[in-house]
Amino acid sequence: MMQRLRNSIFYVGVIGGFTALMYWIVLLGAKLEQGRRIVLPETGKTQWQEFIDSLIYNLEHPLSILLAQIVTIIVVARFFGWICKKIGQPTVIGEIIAGIVLGPSLIGMHFPEFSSTLFPTESLGNLQFLSQIGLILFMFVIGMELDLKVLKNKAHDAVVISHASIIIPFALGMGFAYFIYQSFAPIGVQFISFALFLGIAMSITAFPVLARIVQERGLHKTRLGTVVITCAAADDITAWCLLAAVIAIVKAGSFLSALYIIALAALYVYLMIKVVRPFLSRIGNLYQTKESLSKPIVAIFFLTLIISAYATEVIGIHALFGAFMAGAIMPDNIKFRTIFIEKVEDVALVLLLPLFFVFTGLRTEIGLLNDPYLWKVTGLIILIAIVGKFIGSAIAAKFVGQNWKDSLTIGALMNTRGLMELVVLNIGYDLGVLSPEIFAMMVIMALVTTFMTGPALDLINWAFKTKTPEIPQEISEINKFKVLISFGNPERGRSLLRLANSFIKKLNGNAAVTAMHLTPTNELHHYNVGEYEKESFTPVIEESENLNQKITTLFKASNDIDSDITEVANKGDYDLLLIGLGQSIFEGSLLGKILGFTTRFINPEKLLNQVTGKESLFENSPFDERTRNIISKSKVPIGVLIDKDFSSADRVFIPVFTENDAFLVLFAQKLISNSGSQITILDQEGKIKNNPELKERIRAIEHKAPNHINLIQQKVIDKDFLLNQNLMMVSIDTWKKLVDSKTLWLSDIPSTLILKESV
Repeated sequence: MMQRLRNSIFYVGVIGGFTALMYWIVLLGAKLEQGRRIVLPETGKTQWQEFIDSLIYNLEHPLSILLAQIVTIIVVARFFGWICKKIGQPTVIGEIIAGIVLGPSLIGMHFPEFSSTLFPTESLGNLQFLSQIGLILFMFVIGMELDLKVLKNKAHDAVVISHASIIIPFALGMGFAYFIYQSFAPIGVQFISFALFLGIAMSITAFPVLARIVQERGLHKTRLGTVVITCAAADDITAWCLLAAVIAIVKAGSFLSALYIIALAALYVYLMIKVVRPFLSRIGNLYQTKESLSKPIVAIFFLTLIISAYATEVIGIHALFGAFMAGAIMPDNIKFRTIFIEKVEDVALVLLLPLFFVFTGLRTEIGLLNDPYLWKVTGLIILIAIVGKFIGSAIAAKFVGQNWKDSLTIGALMNTRGLMELVVLNIGYDLGVLSPEIFAMMVIMALVTTFMTGPALDLINWAFKTKTPEIPQEISEINKFKVLISFGNPERGRSLLRLANSFIKKLNGNAAVTAMHLTPTNELHHYNVGEYEKESFTPVIEESENLNQKITTLFKASNDIDSDITEVANKGDYDLLLIGLGQSIFEGSLLGKILGFTTRFINPEKLLNQVTGKESLFENSPFDERTRNIISKSKVPIGVLIDKDFSSADRVFIPVFTENDAFLVLFAQKLISNSGSQITILDQEGKIKNNPELKERIRAIEHKAPNHINLIQQKVIDKDFLLNQNLMMVSIDTWKKLVDSKTLWLSDIPSTLILKESV
């Protein structure tokens, strides 16, 4: 107490004393102004008016405008991306739509004053350059995500399919350019430039979106998934090389003049592969952990990126090709690439890339398509793009030996254009090759072809009646007592496996355990899925070996984790689903301490739900939204574990508050039979005493396993008793009663399993 008082006196003394000193210096300094003819401007405005003028000046400053644009863009892009994710579409579609909404097609048309204030013409240059930085970082990541080893292993089929999927739409695009050149090509643009850009725009594939879809649909481990990823990788490399050549031809004015640029580009690629790549590889092998990857080492790789982008921009084949190339020659070490991608991706994807989408949207004037003829041309562009890419890829895949279902699937995936299409279109627009009308038509085509990928895949699966099952065949055919544990955190997976083992330990092979890990799609990269899966399951597999418990592992990238968990559980006809408790709104509160959450802050999303009336404070406690969804959708018995370092089920406590808790006795019997558990049942309200059926069940257990089950009726639960228990097992109804009544002894409970019967 004395120390705090001394600190306060010192603080007041120092702040007050030096403030007085500064005031005294200002008074003395004012006397020095005499004779210096200082004249204060007379504006004739009040101090309030001067303050308002200053505020307006600050608001109109280029930096203020840029920051306001960034905030608006990120919020709107995330909102539309979230909507698309909810309806099962790639978030990139939502971000493109966000750009169109903020552009002249919607906001600019209906709220022109707001649009001109937020996006004044003179500010678009800053937005463009910042978005280009985001694109450069993104292309760097795309280059790193390419697994060139896969190309070597599957090169033949992939190259045939990939190059067919480029040349067919390219030729169709050039043919289409012949018919619309006079009507839509900008004045002064050569036919070859216009035709080449239309061809490359028709033939591009969005590698990142395709890879995400492959993961979401569980195709990444299949032969088909490997083929299509390899095709997309080969497509990406070929398309970017072609784009570089097209840009060279457009800038040079003729093919012969472009040969000089292409020769320089070839020299650049040679130096990057033969000189820069071995140098970076040696560094990557030496520094492949977060601890050893110091700032000077990171600086080397970023300098490589910037110099590469600068070199290709100077040569005349665009900075984005240099960024892509810099990523492709990064060290092959997966751990190194993962660390580096994590450093770059968040800034590139969350902060800077949405700026590119909105900048594209600001250029996209759908209002220019104000004639039925223009919409017919747009429809024709979409048709040619689909026929060229979808049908071209499918025919090539069938030719190299794929069946029709896989061929059409490859075609649907290769038809995905997404962000990569916008990159090409913006380059063409910047070079003056594409008119605003054609630009708008092509952006619409990019949206349609990306949006149709999911529905097209669903239609193909339905037509061939062979939709890939969510449950592996070896799991669905098991006729034993089956337990499914679903975990996010590998350490929680250990606890869940120990709990599952407690129920089936002595069933002598008549039980099976499946350990499942689902991860959000946007947290995975296709090239390191295997490594991520291995890391996720290693602790659980180690625990299974310690317990001598065989397990089957199931891994999946998911866009809707709670729905996928219940779908696997229901379709697999499991006898018990075990999950861990997710985040709770009670983090940092009294109930949070009871549940083992020690975070100081309340979850803001859950708090918002309370404020808006979407979530009652105790009605659904202590479950988060995901856990509630799983409980409501599950048709099999489900247990939610509140894990407080659960190690064994030697001593188990079961409070019974309703007659519906009778099913808990069956689980108690399993624990006694398989783990020799000592069960203590609390019948505080006499529900068992007044229920002959329940009493008979307990007597039967006592007969088979004397001294393993004990019935108590005391009103007060001793703290030492609770601390001596390994597990508390309750029904959902009883748990809600305990929480709603704010039972005091809850703060001392052990690990708790909250159980719900099957529907």
